[in-house]
Amino acid sequence: MEAPDRPAEFVEALAKGIAVLECFDAGHPDMTLSEIARRVGLTPAAARRSLITLSALGYVGQQGKRFHLRPKVMTLGSGFYFAARIDELLLPELRQIVEAHGDAASVAMLDGTDVIYIAHHSTQRARRASATLGARYPAHATSLGRVLLAGLPDDQLDRTFQTMTPVELTSRTVTSKEELHRLVWKARDLGYATTVDQLDYGITALAVPIRNAEGRVVAALNSSGYSGMVTPDEMVARRLPDLRAAANRISAAIARVPALNAVFE
Repeated sequence: MEAPDRPAEFVEALAKGIAVLECFDAGHPDMTLSEIARRVGLTPAAARRSLITLSALGYVGQQGKRFHLRPKVMTLGSGFYFAARIDELLLPELRQIVEAHGDAASVAMLDGTDVIYIAHHSTQRARRASATLGARYPAHATSLGRVLLAGLPDDQLDRTFQTMTPVELTSRTVTSKEELHRLVWKARDLGYATTVDQLDYGITALAVPIRNAEGRVVAALNSSGYSGMVTPDEMVARRLPDLRAAANRISAAIARVPALNAVFE
């Protein structure tokens, strides 16, 4: 039976193949058939069919009984990178923020209850949660995520909170849905969000929204630094004007280019 939120033309086999690709990560760089089937929630037979197809297409390789991703997988994300003009539109703004304030700057978009980083620039070398292109983290634990959640219409925000299961990533991570809802509404009122040691220890961050031509929040821009070396209040005082100016320039560029506006829908 079809899920109520899936159209009649939904291709289950394609969805399974994408799920197989997505189950590989830093903690699971190579896996056996049974491990993949278990992580994706498929029968071994269904997982095997997906792996055979992905292997024939060059996206998956195999050594003995273990499967791994092949470099061709990177082409799946490169289309978005060039369509969104990341190197032309976003990276110059991130570099300018980092040159002015040091530390790191990123742009992310919301995907369900997670954020996906689509651009990042940093001078930081410490071992911390990585904000590399394509990295995915829980929205509740990031300044970017709270700004993006704040940009949702009320009904969509309520549905997102219903499906959210906040995980404690540090001893300071807010996991109470009631408190998170209050913080998201605060971000909506202020037009920015700050976090301290929510995603990982040592990360203090400030984020602002990026809007498309219709004024809808479609992405978020942040600046992050080391906890203990910079406070949220200092970030707001020193960095907020530059972040807002950069976000406005990005929003203006999105509005000028119809194809770009479609990318950031």
